[in-house]
Amino acid sequence: MAQYDVAIIGAGPGGYVAAIRAGQLGLKTVCIEKDPRLGGTCTLRGCIPTKAILHTAELYENAQDSGDQGVKVANVELDMELVRKHKESVVTKSSKGVEFLFRKNKVERIHGHARLAGPGRVSVSGGSSGDQMIEAKHVILASGSAPRLIPGLKVDGKRIVTSDELLENTEIPKRLIVLGCGAVGVEFASVYQRFGSQVTIVEMLPHLLPLEDDDICTEFEKAMRRRKVKFLTSAKVEKVELSGDVVKCTVTTQKGTEVLEAEMFLCAVGRRPVTENLDLEKFPNVKLERGYVIVDAKTLRTGEPWLSAIGDVIALPGRPHPQLAHLAFVEAEFVVDTLAGHHPKPVNYDQVPGATYSEPEVASVGLTERAARERGYKVKVGVFPMSANGKARILGATEGMVKIVGEEKYDEVLGVHVVGPRATEMIAEACSLLRLESTSEEMARVIRPHPTLTEAMTEAAMGVRGKPLHI
Repeated sequence: MAQYDVAIIGAGPGGYVAAIRAGQLGLKTVCIEKDPRLGGTCTLRGCIPTKAILHTAELYENAQDSGDQGVKVANVELDMELVRKHKESVVTKSSKGVEFLFRKNKVERIHGHARLAGPGRVSVSGGSSGDQMIEAKHVILASGSAPRLIPGLKVDGKRIVTSDELLENTEIPKRLIVLGCGAVGVEFASVYQRFGSQVTIVEMLPHLLPLEDDDICTEFEKAMRRRKVKFLTSAKVEKVELSGDVVKCTVTTQKGTEVLEAEMFLCAVGRRPVTENLDLEKFPNVKLERGYVIVDAKTLRTGEPWLSAIGDVIALPGRPHPQLAHLAFVEAEFVVDTLAGHHPKPVNYDQVPGATYSEPEVASVGLTERAARERGYKVKVGVFPMSANGKARILGATEGMVKIVGEEKYDEVLGVHVVGPRATEMIAEACSLLRLESTSEEMARVIRPHPTLTEAMTEAAMGVRGKPLHI
């Protein structure tokens, strides 16, 4: 039986980072992955390919609109097969990069399906590596997630699809219905609206991007209306059926029931944990909640001392756990550093940034205004519109705002929320400042270059303490 210090199940963002980190620290490491390629959902069917297509959509829109800025482009064409090939090229290079890092750090890779066979024991079957049993001092579960479906929905891969199938699509539907308005839903809505589809979003909750700050939701919805994206909120899907080449979706809202028709229907209602067929039920100390593995928030251990879990498969007692690749990265490093005898600080789940790569982009870190008030803070808020930012005017992208949530007693910044151009890049600065427990005064006194989008951070911070300069 092969012996290891660490065995990792899954080679997605959590799994491959855990493997690389363990290799760097000199631990004998094996990573088991059922997919022939490394990288997991994020690299193969999630973050990387979707952002490649979003970038193409941005280029396509900019080429069509560039005449307003003096660059006249005639006969702009969209070739969906080339879009798919570019996406696949990016994915392949990213996956090959993980393979290189495994070799560089002496991480052994086993292809096959893993099952927990006992304390520190993992059986592998069904892959190119053949059936085998391995033993490790510690096992890290990082098996990831898959698209969640609504009850009764039958995905045919062509007209009724999940994000997995839509990433391989080479047709532009005249009409697209998107069920779900989280990051996946609004990103694909943003892509296909720019590609020329008539997009309708259907959402059970009252707002688009319902986890964001209320003011950010309102601003984002205004932007969607300007782009003629229709959305039905507080809506329940009663039935989805195929009628020839048309998908008919029966939806009930406060206004009544209507039937939406489209050439394509995307189910984007979230992701489920991949914890089936791992034989977790054989271990009574490992607790599951709706398929998620419950872990201690400070250690990321399960009820079994030899088993940790990270990434999309875990649930934290008493608080939500975002399914985000960058969070899985951090959790992987934390667990491995702990196993290596270091003493890392536990993950601060209040400071996990969210990023949605739609048009306009949305990003946030820290507490929303509502959450801050619910925790008992005396809140102060600063807001600055992107329409008053010089760089945004240069880019012709003046939608959106920066909102900073501060507290009155110590002036600490509790949350930063951005909707607008390059929001997902701008939020990184806010992450650093929150990590350093910055005050709004310190944030306002940072000297930022002019003209840049980040000057909106300065102005919003000034707004917490009084009034921005440029409005």
